[in-house]
Amino acid sequence: MSHKKQTVWITGASSGIGRALALQFASANTKLILSSRNKQALEKVKQFCTKKDMKESDILVLPFDLTDEDQLDSIVEQAKYFSGKLDLLINNAGISQRSSLLDTEMSTYRKLFDIDVFAPIALTKLVVPIMIEQGSGHIAATSSVAGKVGVPFRTGYCAAKHAMMGFFDALRSEVTQHNIKVSTITPGYIKTNVSKNAVTGDGSTFGKTDISIENGMQVDACAKVIFKGLQKAKKEIVVGKGLEMIILKLKRFFPNLVFKIMESQYKKIAASNRLE
Repeated sequence: MSHKKQTVWITGASSGIGRALALQFASANTKLILSSRNKQALEKVKQFCTKKDMKESDILVLPFDLTDEDQLDSIVEQAKYFSGKLDLLINNAGISQRSSLLDTEMSTYRKLFDIDVFAPIALTKLVVPIMIEQGSGHIAATSSVAGKVGVPFRTGYCAAKHAMMGFFDALRSEVTQHNIKVSTITPGYIKTNVSKNAVTGDGSTFGKTDISIENGMQVDACAKVIFKGLQKAKKEIVVGKGLEMIILKLKRFFPNLVFKIMESQYKKIAASNRLE
């Protein structure tokens, strides 16, 4: 399935996987809607897209706070008005976590769910009727290997990503009758600022890059895999290069082994007194 002449809306487009995906779609003769809270960073992404021969008029910078549901109706109307249709929505915005259960405040758990679960649900709920009306569409959501496997010091993040995976898998069964496709994206460790931007137990920013993230897959290579998967309308797009890809398979067939591996990982991190 070609994305030529389609309108693609990417949240979390100012950095990381979202930014890399925007650059991929910039070479695919699409119209792009770029969203995040950071308008200045989005404008820079737009500049990079125009260097790939995109017309400025084919790119809409649409900054907003995903958790502000009161403005969503207006935001979605602006997105639809841009080209008169919405062909692909990529729910990519999100945050991670680095803290143990005992050190994590309930407000931090709620923050993780507000951003990683309720925000994409609210946006998708407004976009799906538009796709039903136009007779087609594609919804994608960036989850994580943490949406399949429980990882120490990420209880809130894992819970949120498991919830996201469940929601979009269930949504797929409801919207297929309307010619709407749903793809879940399952990245492993990708070299982005995800750990730097992660929250700690009190909600403050972690501010450090994990060793696993530092050694992760390059974000541009990751975006290429996702782009190809979206072109094929794959139901689940798994992308990564490390041990976490093996862990995904082990979880399916040997769950007890994975539980033991995660327990060992907790002990290792706790003993070193360094979150990874």
